[in-house]
Amino acid sequence: MSALAQVLVARGDRVTGSDRALDQGEPSETLDPLAAAGVELVAQDGGAVSAQTACVVMSTAIEADNPDLLAAERCGVPVRHRSDVLAECLESKQVIAISGTSGKSTVTAMVGWVMQELGLDPTVVNGAIVPVWRSEKAVGNVRLGASDLWVIEADESDRTLNAYDFDWAVVTNVSTDHFGVDEARALFKAFAQRAQAGSVSAVDDPELLAGFEPSMQSGASSFAYGDIDFTVPMPGYHNAANALLVVVLMERMGYSLERVGEALARFPGLHRRLECVGEAGGIRVFDDYAHNPAKIAAAWHAVRREGGRVIGIWRPHGYGPLRQMMEPLAAEFSGLNSGPDELVVLPVYDAGGTADRSVSSEMLAERIQQAGGSTVFVMSPEDVPAWVAEEATEGDTVLVMGARDPGLPALADAVLAALRG
Repeated sequence: MSALAQVLVARGDRVTGSDRALDQGEPSETLDPLAAAGVELVAQDGGAVSAQTACVVMSTAIEADNPDLLAAERCGVPVRHRSDVLAECLESKQVIAISGTSGKSTVTAMVGWVMQELGLDPTVVNGAIVPVWRSEKAVGNVRLGASDLWVIEADESDRTLNAYDFDWAVVTNVSTDHFGVDEARALFKAFAQRAQAGSVSAVDDPELLAGFEPSMQSGASSFAYGDIDFTVPMPGYHNAANALLVVVLMERMGYSLERVGEALARFPGLHRRLECVGEAGGIRVFDDYAHNPAKIAAAWHAVRREGGRVIGIWRPHGYGPLRQMMEPLAAEFSGLNSGPDELVVLPVYDAGGTADRSVSSEMLAERIQQAGGSTVFVMSPEDVPAWVAEEATEGDTVLVMGARDPGLPALADAVLAALRG
């Protein structure tokens, strides 16, 4: 939503926006840049909607009794989904759409970055922040370019990837998240088939990653393709696989792989995608968006280093997702922390509304231990920094994980501050 707001302001529209975080005084790293860019921030009470409002734009997460939606109904104002408005912005553009269960934000950023470095000046619309694209007037999840080339992240969670027309498609992978694997696989297959020029799909073409064995260095990963060595300054097998998909896409689009490799080697990384917050006393602190079993496992394995433990701190991003993934999460976490590693599960992030709150982090912790995991701690975010400072020793890695909660980056910072004393 914040990305779309920036795109609409850039094309000259007047844009207002409401957010529960604004009303509740919660921290948000997006609101100040949006306001500086020209988005008019308003209370989420329906007061900003009038008969003169052209339309109200919503995401799937907005509930039917939201005051802004009720005001739109009273005033006869059209309500449009976020994806339909973005699709309108893409008309007559050359579009690369990137989807998949995991890694789509990273691949979107990598493709946009490589094209920027090749001088193609793309517009990039992403779900994650690229710090070098951030400024006082830019959140960092959008890069505004002057060419007709657009790179977008196409979200599968609400099937809105079906809203877009595009020339090229990339599908990163498939695993259990918002859907079962079979349902997601069918969704991604249909998505890739709609590409007008071509696609790169690790789901439809498993040979792309068959036998893929990248080399892992501290904070980077490397691999060979087409007699060229590529390095991306992000740790983990999954990030090497992400970069390989970018390389294959660029090759199929006709760009020089040598120049692509040079650009990938300079990739600056993403906010909350294995972002190293800092190090104190030989203890590293990472912040990551991981929220489903596959992403959690990928992040956990990527930051593990010989002789040290991983201290994982994870927050369920909603009651519905926790209920849906309870058993897969318990199975994954029980394997990850069956040895010396530690796990802290924070209370479920509660965004308000009418959610069914009949599941809890305590229930997950019990399931993890029943499945063979070591001791699992359930504690409030306020208690975590002091606990980590007492528990962690030189060589350990602290990994803060979770989606939606805007307070998680601040928690990672607080952990680092506590380690520094």
